[in-house]
Amino acid sequence: MKTTHPSLFFLAFAALFAPLLHAKPLKVFILAGQSNMEGHAEIFTFPLIAKDPKTADLYKQMVDATGKPVICKDVWISYAYGDFGGAPIGRKAGNLSAGWGSQHHVREAKIGPEFTFGITMQKHLGEPILLIKNAWGGKSLMVDFRPPSGGEPTDPRHKEMAGKYYGHMLSHVKDVLADPKKVYPDYDPKEGYEIAGFVWFQGFNDLVGPYPGDPSKKSIKDYSEYSRLLACLIRDLRKDLNTPNMPFVTGVIGVGGETKGDGTEAFRNAMAAPGEMDEFKGTVANVYTHKFWPADIDAIKLKLSAATAELGKKNNVLKMRSKKGEDVKEEMTKLAAEIAAVNEKAISEDEKYLLKNGSSNQGFHYYGSAKFFAQAGQAFAEAMAKMKKP
Repeated sequence: MKTTHPSLFFLAFAALFAPLLHAKPLKVFILAGQSNMEGHAEIFTFPLIAKDPKTADLYKQMVDATGKPVICKDVWISYAYGDFGGAPIGRKAGNLSAGWGSQHHVREAKIGPEFTFGITMQKHLGEPILLIKNAWGGKSLMVDFRPPSGGEPTDPRHKEMAGKYYGHMLSHVKDVLADPKKVYPDYDPKEGYEIAGFVWFQGFNDLVGPYPGDPSKKSIKDYSEYSRLLACLIRDLRKDLNTPNMPFVTGVIGVGGETKGDGTEAFRNAMAAPGEMDEFKGTVANVYTHKFWPADIDAIKLKLSAATAELGKKNNVLKMRSKKGEDVKEEMTKLAAEIAAVNEKAISEDEKYLLKNGSSNQGFHYYGSAKFFAQAGQAFAEAMAKMKKP
């Protein structure tokens, strides 16, 4: 009588049940913040990433063989977004690619940090990922994202709006996780999901917000309340999402680049403070985004400003005369041509290329630089990956 060797039986068993033995819950990452989590970098600024040797390899991961933005088949995203004023107006879902940045004032597809975060995180994990993005422009932690344990705001005018966007964010997350298959078609309920991390990239409205002055520092605000509220946010999210040790990455504000002794530095320090607390050691990480600030664009703008300083004074005089009712159209046209001619000579061809192709928005939106947002998203993912290692 012929018998089957036990080892062959085991191999057959293993082959049959391999999918079950290696089943893993779907990794879910939540991204939240205001306009710079939305992202205002248009795709025409991508080529600048390729020109810098430090980011050339990242560029290769962002585009396909034809130079078009890659479509990440193993990364899916659900995005709750707002209009220009930040009012929540819609949600969309699909495969991650370019186009998941801001949804308003779009000439070309925009990106925020989500694009390279998804690319880099998937590279680290080697498995499917679901991103849940919540971003609405012009929102503060003091009011709009105010966490429940933060208490009521001291200004009665803020009480009605306090915490509204914390609620919108949670509602979106819970709606997606109630049925992940609506966003990620291959989701298997038997494998389930794991909320694997949270990224917070916000701050500008608090930087310019009504925080009290710091008595010890002239003309600098005391942002310690922001630190308290951010710590409350981390605790409340972990409680409300039932994830006690959820990894949390803070994208520390980088507007203006490296600064010393000013209000921006004071706010940056306040934003980073929770990440230094013993309570959050090993589960909260800071990414200092000022390291990615497009300083080269600043330098070009400064050069142009210096070259046209005297003409700028003439322009201001003409504006004042126009307000008084004088007809200065012909003079304004002539002056505009003079300014354009001076600008043309003031900078090199390389600088002209950089200014034209490296910026698609204002400074408070990191100049709409894809190079900035690509590096920031990658750094958020790298910080997250380090925390998730045993």
